[in-house]
Amino acid sequence: MEIKRVGVVGCGLMGSGIVEVCARAGYDVVVREVDEALLGKGLSRVEGSLRRGVERGKLAASDMEAAGKQIKGTTKLADLGDADLVIEAVIEKMEMKKEVFIELDRLCPPRTIFASNTSSLSITEMASVTKRPAQVLGMHFFNPVPVMKLVELIRGLETSDGTMGAGRAFAESVGKTVVVCKDSPGFIVNLLLVPYLLDAVRALELSIATKEDIDTAVQLGLAHPMGPLTLLDYVGIDTTYYIAEAMFEEFKDARYAAPPLMKKMVLAGLHGRKTGRGFYEHSKTQ
Repeated sequence: MEIKRVGVVGCGLMGSGIVEVCARAGYDVVVREVDEALLGKGLSRVEGSLRRGVERGKLAASDMEAAGKQIKGTTKLADLGDADLVIEAVIEKMEMKKEVFIELDRLCPPRTIFASNTSSLSITEMASVTKRPAQVLGMHFFNPVPVMKLVELIRGLETSDGTMGAGRAFAESVGKTVVVCKDSPGFIVNLLLVPYLLDAVRALELSIATKEDIDTAVQLGLAHPMGPLTLLDYVGIDTTYYIAEAMFEEFKDARYAAPPLMKKMVLAGLHGRKTGRGFYEHSKTQ
């Protein structure tokens, strides 16, 4: 099936990035947020990212204008009803995602493919609440979406070859490199990444070293572009916490148990860059 019109549910950090890459690739994009304030914030994020692309010489002004014309914002899920592909990018909680797919299944025609941008949750479970499990797959983009080249494509238990093929073709058309994995918690990247990040929080919690020295040691000793605590602030401490909780629930493996410090930070609203404070202080304009 040829994909021409894309719907995106959620215009947060991930959703807005997905909207941008779709629009830049020439797709008509309709993005839905729950209210006008969040929608305006998300669309402003897309506009700002496009403008920075022009300022840095990575995007022509004419391409920025063309991409902007491809995007429509809405607060009504029904406005995604004629999309060929709908990508869900809401908070990393299964019940919220299932609610979205139940409603989309009612609103969208049988041809529509559903994708979830989940970074850890079961595609098979999401597909189970629809009447089209063969047309549901995982399509995990990475933050920041316009920069990061990877997409994890996840096959649910009933995902068809045709759906996987259409998902691959779409992801490649927006400039991404695709890796394919089965429906297992954390998929490839988070299966390996989450224990490492949690161990860094434990090291800080145990006062083994300062946060600065932990990050510097990893950057210089392992040649990583940023240390684990800086990365947690960037990804979102809350997002990583929810991922870890879901993976621990599935595996019952202590490696995926979030440290108490992390839970306290989530409860206190210290989520990283998006709230202005996490392990480090950040400007809220970032």
